[in-house]
Amino acid sequence: MTAIPATALDLFTDDVLLDPYPAYRVLRDLGPIVRLEALDMYAFPRYDQVRSALADWQTFSSAKGVMLNDEVNTALEGITLCSDPPLHTQLRTVLMRPLRSDQMLALRPRLEAEAAVVMDRLVAQGEFNAVELATHLPMTVVSELVGLGTRGRERMLDWAAATFDAIGPANQRMADAMPKLADMLGFAATEATPEILAPDGWAARLYQAVKDGELAADAVPGLIIDYIAPSLDTTIHAISSMIHLLAANPDQWTLLRHDRTLVPHAVNEVLRLESPIQRFSRLSTTDVTIEGHSLPADSRVVLLYGSANRDERKYAEPDRFDIARRPSDHLAFGRGEHACAGMNLARLEMTAVLDALLDRVTGLDSVELEWEVNNTLRGLRKLVVRVQTS
Repeated sequence: MTAIPATALDLFTDDVLLDPYPAYRVLRDLGPIVRLEALDMYAFPRYDQVRSALADWQTFSSAKGVMLNDEVNTALEGITLCSDPPLHTQLRTVLMRPLRSDQMLALRPRLEAEAAVVMDRLVAQGEFNAVELATHLPMTVVSELVGLGTRGRERMLDWAAATFDAIGPANQRMADAMPKLADMLGFAATEATPEILAPDGWAARLYQAVKDGELAADAVPGLIIDYIAPSLDTTIHAISSMIHLLAANPDQWTLLRHDRTLVPHAVNEVLRLESPIQRFSRLSTTDVTIEGHSLPADSRVVLLYGSANRDERKYAEPDRFDIARRPSDHLAFGRGEHACAGMNLARLEMTAVLDALLDRVTGLDSVELEWEVNNTLRGLRKLVVRVQTS
């Protein structure tokens, strides 16, 4: 066996979080598995190992959490994200009902109409913050679909960003996020009750599943969190990154305007190049050999989605934005048992915004941008764009 290469590289400094891609290349060059000394964990930085681990829940388990610190792994134990079959299958079956492709098809006209309303208003200004545009659908449509009531909706954005900071390593960002995570957990457990939930919302359906004997009552708060935390910032970041990349690559914008059949591929290429979720972890359940390297059982392994999606062993010129690439096998939504439950909704929201933009705008210029610093997410805090309409 060959010794696993190790590095003192810290993935969670502000500088690396603002631009992680040089660090990811260093890790990929070191090997298929790398020991991260700063975390006392291992990392899979290459595409093949990340994809294989995502498909093998028996070897790389989520049951003891997918976070990078024990405190939050314990606090969120038993939610869909932190479970394996058969529990995971039971929870996900109920969770997915409003997110099935047929349900999304029925939702599409509403998303398109909402995207058109906000696009008309912002395009008329000539210059606007695209993060405001990206926030519109998740906050006006998705929050209503979840049906948390006004008080819950007002806090969803804060809760979502804090959750993704809290699931990183035990650093200051994680510590600062913990009160908001506790607030969300408290809301889900004690306030998100049938009396305040919209009767036809997704959250209310969970209580109906309890009545029908499909779900234990104590599983409901965790599933409500599954609806809240992953549905906002991830999609907001994906939409704003999409606008940023199209503004920064006018040749790709021109190509897309002339061939709108490329819209689905453009969406996938955005997700590949700027994956909103950069990493989750797994725990190895047994000794396993990774290309001649022996990984011990009970090792915490960080699956670097953002690095895997830019692996030059998988994608030619991986740092180039190319909407003709058609990378439907990207890992931004994960894969296997834990593939993102809301991926169909996220694609619909991205497509609705992009179609509305294409209908109204001939040219895009980026005026100002500022990246977010988050332990888990990759996305823009601010993106001011100027548009041309003729």
